[in-house]
Amino acid sequence: MNGIERVFSIFKELNQIPRPSHHEERVADYLCLFAERLHLAYERDKENCVVIRKPATPGYETADPIVLLNHMDIVCVGMNDPLNDPIEAYLEDGWMKAKGTSLGADNGIGLSMALAVLEDDSIVHPALEVMTTTNEEDGMSGAAGLSKDFLKGRKVINLDSEDYDTITTGAAGACLQFHRIPIERVPVTDDHCNWYRITIEGGLGGHSGVDINKGRCSAVIPAKAILKAVCQEKAVDVSEIEIGEANASIASKGKIVICAASAIAEAFKKQIDDINRQLRETYPQDPNISCNLEPCDGRNTKIPKETITSLADSLEQVPQGVVKMSEAMPGTVETSNNVGRISTEADHIFVSTHTRSFIDTDMDSLSKDIASTLMAVGADSEVIMSAPAWQENQQSSFLALVSNTFQDVLGWRPRMVAMHFVLEAGFFVQHYPGIQIASIGPRIVEPHSTSERVELTTIADIWQVLLELLRRNQ
Repeated sequence: MNGIERVFSIFKELNQIPRPSHHEERVADYLCLFAERLHLAYERDKENCVVIRKPATPGYETADPIVLLNHMDIVCVGMNDPLNDPIEAYLEDGWMKAKGTSLGADNGIGLSMALAVLEDDSIVHPALEVMTTTNEEDGMSGAAGLSKDFLKGRKVINLDSEDYDTITTGAAGACLQFHRIPIERVPVTDDHCNWYRITIEGGLGGHSGVDINKGRCSAVIPAKAILKAVCQEKAVDVSEIEIGEANASIASKGKIVICAASAIAEAFKKQIDDINRQLRETYPQDPNISCNLEPCDGRNTKIPKETITSLADSLEQVPQGVVKMSEAMPGTVETSNNVGRISTEADHIFVSTHTRSFIDTDMDSLSKDIASTLMAVGADSEVIMSAPAWQENQQSSFLALVSNTFQDVLGWRPRMVAMHFVLEAGFFVQHYPGIQIASIGPRIVEPHSTSERVELTTIADIWQVLLELLRRNQ
């Protein structure tokens, strides 16, 4: 089995291991056993981050060590049971896709490459550290909690980029917040109340960073319109809300369960039709998102109208999408916010917000404003993750080496760009002074969605670039 075949084989093994954020124990076990099988030294910290070390091949002993950086968790979209369901991948028209779920190529393909390098003794390289973090997708607690001596190398090849024709040299900072609005449920005593489920479906969804400016309709948008309509009708109440699949994704679907008198229900259906018409007019690039009202089984409790009104009013004040475009980087989103999930629990309404910006002070200011807005209606707001923005020196000799390697191996020179997603690089810069980072990877389209796919030829190309980069770092 040659190197690239082993990359695909390892990726298949990884996709048999459920690994949602916060639940990476089994894949961390896999990595430790992988190292033991190869008789390589490794460390595992309390957050289940794992670093595997391989000595330099002969002739490379005096070269600077190289770090291959990846994360082991994935965003599990479309899975009924993320803690147990494997991913079933298949090939189609030059792409690898998954059946009904996200693929896990972000960041499973990069991790598979790094492990394949460890396994192949014919590959020449300096001393290697394969560094794999946890919870990158939902808080970055793994990278944030790394000890100062966990990593020795200062030249990092991050294999977590999704733009094949670029070297990612910067990333936005991000603040993930959880907000909980307390509720006191009210028993339903009206036996003549009719129950309906409003289903929001068909949205493209996608990554709440790189896809935030593509004209996609988050399911939060129609949900806000539905809640506003509920607030205007005295005889309509809400029992359940479930919007969005993941904190780091643009919500593609959701549901709201309501009860209403029969006469009101017909008028409310017309309002749903109006919302659908507005969606078609406003979001032509997301043509299949729609709301549908249908009868459903009754519930025992409902949420007080004043609580729903407070939620609706606060959501109207929380930005959804692009807040500001960058003047310094034309065409690049500078600041954005995404409401990832809204759900009703036993005693509270949960809302997650993911604020991103290349300007750390702007990110801090906007995230505090969002928290204040929700706290004004009684929410308890908690910062789950605050990651700093990162910007590499694009004139560095290390980035020049990476760029020249692309040119020599593939015949073209990649762009150097800063991307509106968050990477762990900001934490590594904080922890390890003098570190240099270049982020590369194959073409991954629609990450964090059931349409996630990776282009096969680009995996082979990045594999060749990686091997040549290791050879040149002598």
